[in-house]
Amino acid sequence: MPCFRTATVVSLLSQRRGLQRVEVAFGDTGAAAGARDTPASPAAGKSRAYVLTELTGPVAVGDPVVVNTTAVELGLGTGGWHVVHWNLARDGWRSPGPGHTMKLRYTSLQADTGSGEELHAGTLAEADDLEGVPVVVCGLHSQVPCVTVALKFGRPELRVAYVMTEGGALPMASSELVAAMKDRGLVDVTVTAGHAFGGDHEAVNVAAGMVVARHVEGADVVVVGMGPGSVGTATRLGFSALEVAPALDAAESLGGRPVAAVRFSLVDPRLRHQGVSHHTRTALGSLTRARATIGVPHGTFARRVRGDLEACGAADRHRLLGVDDPDIPALLATRRLRVSSMRRGPGDDPGFYAVAGAAGTAAAVLAR
Repeated sequence: MPCFRTATVVSLLSQRRGLQRVEVAFGDTGAAAGARDTPASPAAGKSRAYVLTELTGPVAVGDPVVVNTTAVELGLGTGGWHVVHWNLARDGWRSPGPGHTMKLRYTSLQADTGSGEELHAGTLAEADDLEGVPVVVCGLHSQVPCVTVALKFGRPELRVAYVMTEGGALPMASSELVAAMKDRGLVDVTVTAGHAFGGDHEAVNVAAGMVVARHVEGADVVVVGMGPGSVGTATRLGFSALEVAPALDAAESLGGRPVAAVRFSLVDPRLRHQGVSHHTRTALGSLTRARATIGVPHGTFARRVRGDLEACGAADRHRLLGVDDPDIPALLATRRLRVSSMRRGPGDDPGFYAVAGAAGTAAAVLAR
C-alpha cells in the first residue's frame, strides 16, 4: 500500500513539458502516522521529488505538498525521487482534455486525455493495416535509443514513431531518454498506449498506437516498448517484457514487419540474464506466434546470440538476419545521449548495446 508524507518545496531543479523536478523538505524525523519503519524512510532535511504537471498542475517554491514516498522507501529503481501527489497551496486545479477517453481509470488521478482514435476518427475508423512498415518491439526502455540511433544512422530519412506501452512508467514525461531522443532527432513522434500517457498522441491500446503512428503521422518505422522501469520476479512468466510477444503478434496481424530487439548481456551477474536473457528466450521461444526478424550483429557477440536463440527454439520460429555493427556506443555519444541499462553503460556491457542496436539496423534494411 502507498505511503504519503507532507513536505515543502524549497527549490525548483528543472522543468519541461509535463514534468518538474524539485527539492522538498520534510519537517519531521520520519515518524509521521503511517510512515514505514525502514532505513530509507525520509528523515528531516531535503529530498528530491518530481511533479507530473499534466496530472496535478505545477508547484512553486514555498508550496506545501503531499508526496508519495513509497518507491524510495522500498529501495526501488526510481533513482531516489519521490512523487508529488498534490499541491496543498491550491484548493482545486482544472485542465480539461481533448476528448472523453480516460486513462488511469478509477484512480484518484484519472484524466481525460482523449485518444487518437476519437480525435482522428475519420482517418482511423476502418484503419487496420500497417502497410508493411517495420515494427521493432523492445523489452526494455534502454533498448529504444539503441534501436533509434541505429535506424537513423542506416536510413536518416525515415520517420520514426515511438509507441510507449504501459509495461513500465505510465507518464512519458518521466523519461529523460524520450525527451533527449526527440531533441536529437532520433524520434519524430510519440504515442502513449493503454494507460501510459503524455505522448504526442494517445491510444487505447498498443495495436491502435501502431495504427495511429502509421496513418496519422506517416511513420516509416514504429518502435514499441515500455517506459522507464520494469518488473521482474525471477519466475518464468512474471516479468513486464512478456508484452513483447503480443506486440509482435499484433504487428504481423496488422500487416507490419515485426522485428524483435534481443536483450543480451555477458556481464549480468544473474544467470537467467546471461547471454540472451530469459525474458527474450521465453517471449520469442514460447509465446510469440508471429515470425519476427531478429537482427544479429556481425562480430564478437554473433556466435553466442545465435547459439542461445537456437537452444530456446527461437531460431526455428523466427528469421535471424546478420547485420553490420555500426558501433552503437559511438553513435549514442555523437548524439550526446547517455544511456544505461541496469546501471551499466556501454563501457560496462557492450554486448547489450550492440545486440539491441542490431534490431534498428535490421529494421532499416526492411524499411521500404
